[in-house]
Amino acid sequence: MTATDVRQQPDSIVDLKDVHVTLNSSAGPVNILRGIDLEIGTGETVSVVGPSGAGKSTMMMIMAGLENPTSGSVRVAGQELTRMSEDQLALFRRDNVGIVFQAFHLVPTMTALENVAIPLEFAGRRDAFDRAREELVTVGLGHRLGHYPSQLSGGEQQRVALARAIAPQPKLLLADEPTGNLDGTTGGQIIDLMFELSVQRMATLVLITHDMKLAGRCGRNVRVADGLVLDGAAPDSGEERPQTRLELAAT
Repeated sequence: MTATDVRQQPDSIVDLKDVHVTLNSSAGPVNILRGIDLEIGTGETVSVVGPSGAGKSTMMMIMAGLENPTSGSVRVAGQELTRMSEDQLALFRRDNVGIVFQAFHLVPTMTALENVAIPLEFAGRRDAFDRAREELVTVGLGHRLGHYPSQLSGGEQQRVALARAIAPQPKLLLADEPTGNLDGTTGGQIIDLMFELSVQRMATLVLITHDMKLAGRCGRNVRVADGLVLDGAAPDSGEERPQTRLELAAT
């Protein structure tokens, strides 16, 4: 990617304005998100921290177009998601978003190679399996192509999930507690790999974590509690923040 290409990227890849999510229950309405305002610049690395039940995962699902807000504006990669149909949202995710979950979410009846090829096949890539093979080699699993999830360790399953997320070259990489089911050493290896790949592919990284040491590796920390963003300066707020990788590449 050239400096010219970088400058042509939109300044913000995520722009949430007054986002509310309210669910109905037998006890009455439950407010999950209560007016979220958040802007994330293209090329940033952002951690999202806060107590359990704060609304972090719901906010990430909103960014991915996997949940609809009750009200508010959700603009990601220059597109307003609240105006899209389910089919349009599926195409949006295919072209723009990669997601890594804590629980891996691999298809148990498919091999590692087949799992990584899924989004590439969905995108109509004729080289889906060749590309999937390359991505598995990149994450150190070239020798496990034909293994099923049940035959892989937790760390290996998360490497497959990361390869699947990054294979379509997403603009936005979302990770929800990606090391939550892993031991410290394995989790550290996965995180190192995730940061390395996000830099190589110029993907904006948004990471939900309870690990403050891990959060500190990101360029910006966003704190969420009780369905609100309590702090985390927006890119245009005037507060000092580290330059993003795309900004550095353009200089």
